[in-house]
Amino acid sequence: MDLNWKSAIDSIPILNKAAVLTLELTAVAVAIGVVIGLLMALARLSKSKVVRAAAIGYIDFFRGTPLLVQIFLVYFLAPKIFHWDTLPNNYQYFAGVLAMGLNSGAYIAEIFRAGIQSIDRGQSEAARSLGMAHSQSMRYVILPQAFKRVIPPLGNEFIALLKDSSLLSIIAIQELFYSGKIIVGRTFQPIPMYITVALYYLVMTQLISQWVSYMERRLGKNDIR
Repeated sequence: MDLNWKSAIDSIPILNKAAVLTLELTAVAVAIGVVIGLLMALARLSKSKVVRAAAIGYIDFFRGTPLLVQIFLVYFLAPKIFHWDTLPNNYQYFAGVLAMGLNSGAYIAEIFRAGIQSIDRGQSEAARSLGMAHSQSMRYVILPQAFKRVIPPLGNEFIALLKDSSLLSIIAIQELFYSGKIIVGRTFQPIPMYITVALYYLVMTQLISQWVSYMERRLGKNDIR
């Protein structure tokens, strides 16, 4: 098979647009995951057995089943749950981001739980001695410290979800991999195109890794001070 790199080079504007969309989808999904993850982490640490069991069930389900299956479940279940007779515009994007957000929330919940539990109990006891309620000590003392510690693993979660976003091609979202696949169907040059797509993912993940490393060093310096 003759390798024609011209088709890949000519497709760079399309791939640039698809890469931006991939980053947007991932960022929104991680934002959803952070909100869900924090709530699930607090529920996981709750004294209520019912609340704790519900959180554990959520985390185990989304960590223990494939993201691809979750995308299909959200895609087909959401219209029934919301009683939609006709699908809204850009429904694929809604379903894809929601599925990734729910999945990410389960992993981020464990990240937050580990971060919260890594804070010395003396911090909470000191806050209590100052007259703070449990919710106040969690909000003003524990969580700010935990947030600093979970930034590196949150960055790793962003990278993992960025790569997993290629699964959204199954519901025809024109992210990076889907756009590459469409171009391959038009040019019949799979090797140059998929190598180019892989390089896009590599550049994006490396840039995010560098940012995470920078933030880790910066936070480490602040801790020393």
